[in-house]
Amino acid sequence: MNKKDGNKRGGSRPNSARPNSNKPKPPMPKRSQKPKKNTTLAAEGDAKKPQKTGKPVNNIPKPLKSDDIRLNKYISNSGVCSRRDADIYIQSGNVKVNGEVITEMGYKVKPGDVVNFDGTVLTPERKEYILLNKPKNFTTSNEDDADHRNVLELVRAATKAKIQPIGRMDKNTTGLLVFTNDTDMIRKFSLPNQKSFKIYQVSLDRNLKFEDLEKIAGGVTLDGHRLFIDEISYIDGEPKTEIGLKLRTPNVKVVRAIFESFKYDVLKIDRVAFAGLTKKNLPRGNWRFLTEQEIINLKNI
Repeated sequence: MNKKDGNKRGGSRPNSARPNSNKPKPPMPKRSQKPKKNTTLAAEGDAKKPQKTGKPVNNIPKPLKSDDIRLNKYISNSGVCSRRDADIYIQSGNVKVNGEVITEMGYKVKPGDVVNFDGTVLTPERKEYILLNKPKNFTTSNEDDADHRNVLELVRAATKAKIQPIGRMDKNTTGLLVFTNDTDMIRKFSLPNQKSFKIYQVSLDRNLKFEDLEKIAGGVTLDGHRLFIDEISYIDGEPKTEIGLKLRTPNVKVVRAIFESFKYDVLKIDRVAFAGLTKKNLPRGNWRFLTEQEIINLKNI
């Protein structure tokens, strides 16, 4: 794993014509063919050139869509709960549209409709997605503490939307942290069973023994639960106190617990990759909006 992008040494990298007939056929009308959009190349282009505005990366016009929106999505867009939770509120009779109780699943809200959710009139927000390279001494905790400040201070100028971080980070953990007002995405990345990878650079108080590295690579048991380690390695060109670790779990505390279970003290944890996002061109303490392609990638994980 190199220090900049978190890739580890030895890690794995993601990786007919029909026969002619002798029977003559009537001529087919010619049709103009449009080249297919290469989404893979678009994604690679996004990575090479950081997008600071979060605007679409192409000028291809999108097809017109109806302004009607499903009621559960309307509620989710307001930031009060996820679509799944919204369905529960709807079925319970706690949602009104234009003064009438709606319990129908799939009901669509029209422009100008007034939606009352559990006694409160809702106003949907535009979805925002922000990536922060978190510095030390900032935490995701809402508890008042003179020794640290909240990470929301760092992205306050980005938007007026009610965003919140995906997952938690203590004041000593640095690196990538995603903020959004998309409650469905927050819930998705908070589930214990994750498909997305997180890569960490961990600094220890002493060299990690090779036999301990092999044991960790085989998986560890924490609080009675077996944890699978996707990859672990020493970092090229660095002392053997610097370790690269690739996990799927969303809980940063697990990283510290892994090494402490082998009697090592963790001096620093830096998240260098989150679900395909990296720190490239994003200095410590800075933030940027995610590109349209990055948002699509997160939703499709």
